[in-house]
Amino acid sequence: MSILKVKNVSKIYTTRFGSTKVQALSNMNFTVEQGEYVAIMGESGSGKTTLLNILASLDRPTSGEVLLNGKNLTSIKEKEISAFRRDNLGFVFQDFNLLDNFSLKDNILLPLVLQRKPVAEMEERLTPIAERLGIAQLLEKYPYEVSGGQKQRTAVARAIITSPQLILADEPTGALDSKASAGLLHVFREINRDGQTILMVTHSTNAASHADRIMFIKDGEVFHQLYRGNLTNEQLYARISDTLTVLAQKAEGAQFPPECQFNRTDSGAGLQKADEMYVS
Repeated sequence: MSILKVKNVSKIYTTRFGSTKVQALSNMNFTVEQGEYVAIMGESGSGKTTLLNILASLDRPTSGEVLLNGKNLTSIKEKEISAFRRDNLGFVFQDFNLLDNFSLKDNILLPLVLQRKPVAEMEERLTPIAERLGIAQLLEKYPYEVSGGQKQRTAVARAIITSPQLILADEPTGALDSKASAGLLHVFREINRDGQTILMVTHSTNAASHADRIMFIKDGEVFHQLYRGNLTNEQLYARISDTLTVLAQKAEGAQFPPECQFNRTDSGAGLQKADEMYVS
């Protein structure tokens, strides 16, 4: 079952005085299935950030549709957008975007507070999530008192506590060391195995190698896709590296390796801060 459908989406920006138009996305088409773990890769300026902002309902396409469980995001009224994001989307950011004057517990519970959930329900949801993410003993601490990896686990807890239809992750390992990155990617894989759908934008080949599918964006289009199939992380890492090498080549006639054959027919500056995502 497709949870996300991007249909013929284009985005054109016009300069301040209208003299120049820039096409950030060009007739983009793809779907994401329920429970899928998808990574998006591409060079700077390829359209990744524009796409992520549209999927997060922070921006609207010039043309086309974005459907989340059948609901057209482009038709949501401005006054309803913040509530829609809180109820349906979870966000994980590169720089965590935790509120420094809130404890880790309060940061995690923020979306539920804004949903006006009863305190008992909030506590009931919090306990198993905090235990699973290994931060149960840190809940009364503040962001400046914990490590980067612990901050990111807190951000993941905040993202999943509302049981969102889709998690959007923007360079989630970008500010982490290798050990913390490995821990976070393990967490993502675990929650994905529980059925959570994840769409992750990343520059990291290692991070992308943990996903089930990798979409490569070039010039505002889905240019190429890789599927995990039965590949190990190491084998998928090698395929991703080969594909990125080909995409970086400017000379005409560059070919994908046979095992990474080009398939264009399968249409199967980052997100805003946490307080801006959940509050109008």
